[in-house]
Amino acid sequence: MAYVHAEIASQPDCWREAARLAPTVADRLPRPGERVAVVGCGTSWFMAAAYAGLRERAGQGETDAFQASEFPTGRRYDRLIAITRSGTTTEVLDLLAALRGQVPTTVLVGDPASPAVELADAAVPLPFADERSVVQTRFATTALALLRAHLGEDLGRLAADAEVAVRAPLPIDPATIEQVTFLGRGWTVGLAQEAALKCREAATFWAEAYPAMDYRHGPISIAAPGRLVWAFGGIPEGLPEDVAATGAAFVHSRTHGCHTVLTSWAAGRNPVDPMADLIIAQRFAVALATSRGLDPDAPRHLARSVVLA
Repeated sequence: MAYVHAEIASQPDCWREAARLAPTVADRLPRPGERVAVVGCGTSWFMAAAYAGLRERAGQGETDAFQASEFPTGRRYDRLIAITRSGTTTEVLDLLAALRGQVPTTVLVGDPASPAVELADAAVPLPFADERSVVQTRFATTALALLRAHLGEDLGRLAADAEVAVRAPLPIDPATIEQVTFLGRGWTVGLAQEAALKCREAATFWAEAYPAMDYRHGPISIAAPGRLVWAFGGIPEGLPEDVAATGAAFVHSRTHGCHTVLTSWAAGRNPVDPMADLIIAQRFAVALATSRGLDPDAPRHLARSVVLA
């Protein structure tokens, strides 16, 4: 069985461990009112974007997310958070080195012995969430879970939603879909981007992602029978009806146009948290790979870490 199957299934336990860890590392994480930048590459960048949206929504302070290679070094921040599973990604290491002595830096990392730990002012190792698979799943969501716990969110409920997500039937048969577009609003735009990346990485599948309000400004033109629109979090009024008119299938944790609503064990009939819905999208991506005869643990052209000469 692929590593990624087991790693996806382990996320509820990883999120609970993140909840236990969060209070012990609070001094290494942003304080309310600080101006914060969060950086990463690929999946880690999308988690950075989700956290930035959540932190601002919580009133904790201005928070910006950047690809590590695109960080604007002329801007001033009170703290920089870097998310990196391997701790060896070239762009992250270069940025940490460049910012040394200029801004306090904290790295969230899977490998506590990695070079990023030496370059950052502080580290939050998450070795229990590290992965063997090239395709990231549990490390990224566990890093976000830890940051959400630090914002004061209830990770017990979130982990319960994750238990639902790792066992629930997929909302649609991947073998019947030729294209998927993921949508989000606010902090869930990052989750939509990550879901699309999982489909591209694991299954070399045509997947796109957009802010939900922008979807009708062009991207909806590719919606058609045999294609899928999957939304995370809140959705604009009338969007399900507009998608239905194209003949495309629509999936949403509140309305699930092609399946029963997924509900949380912890919250009765409330829909699952969007981050738990991302687990379902991860499983969808792996099922896509299987349906296409691909090995999700050996994605084309990819390595576990991008290390540049």
